[in-house]
Amino acid sequence: MSSDLTFIGLFLQASFVVQLVMLLLLSVSVASWAFIFQRQSALSGARKSMQEFEDEFWSGTDLNRLYQQLSAQENVRGMSHIFCAGFKEFVRLRKSNTNANVIVDGTYRAMRVALSREVDNLESRLSFLATAGSISPYIGLFGTVWGIMNAFIALGEVQQATLSMVAPGIAEALIATAIGLFAAIPAVIAYNRFSHQVEKLENSYSNFMEEFSAILQRQALAAQANG
Repeated sequence: MSSDLTFIGLFLQASFVVQLVMLLLLSVSVASWAFIFQRQSALSGARKSMQEFEDEFWSGTDLNRLYQQLSAQENVRGMSHIFCAGFKEFVRLRKSNTNANVIVDGTYRAMRVALSREVDNLESRLSFLATAGSISPYIGLFGTVWGIMNAFIALGEVQQATLSMVAPGIAEALIATAIGLFAAIPAVIAYNRFSHQVEKLENSYSNFMEEFSAILQRQALAAQANG
């Protein structure tokens, strides 16, 4: 067996199956980091957008003007999307129905659908991170077991085994486990962190829905009383 214990050397002298395991885990790691940066950017943008919308909404601006302003934008996301969906349904129902409860219920359902879509968008790629974090160590362990098995089979063909003969085979097998952990640990940390951030955003969206529904209910009741 070769005594080259560098990473490249151990990779080249590993068996075909172990090499495939290493390449798979490296690919998973690269994809995980790409999704981590992408999700970090998306969630940061969602928090910033929510803060800007809340500042505008609670500043006492006219809701019709705010709706027209947001509707003119090409890609409305987050709390702004929930507001637009609810206000659009509120205006539509108010034109065809004077019952305040019917109007508010329909508006709330429209916002609930928008909320579900926004949460789905925020959770995009998180399932991949969860999967990568859970299965990467096992894939690496499979490569390690396979490599050690081949190393012992090779040792069985010689009359006298020495440490210099055993070390390369064991080392190349253990690298698979190391790569598996390298791929899994960042994915698990990122998944837990992003899941917490998504949960906080969802709670903020839900709280806004309740507050906005209360505002629209007062308007609907006032219109019903005047009508």
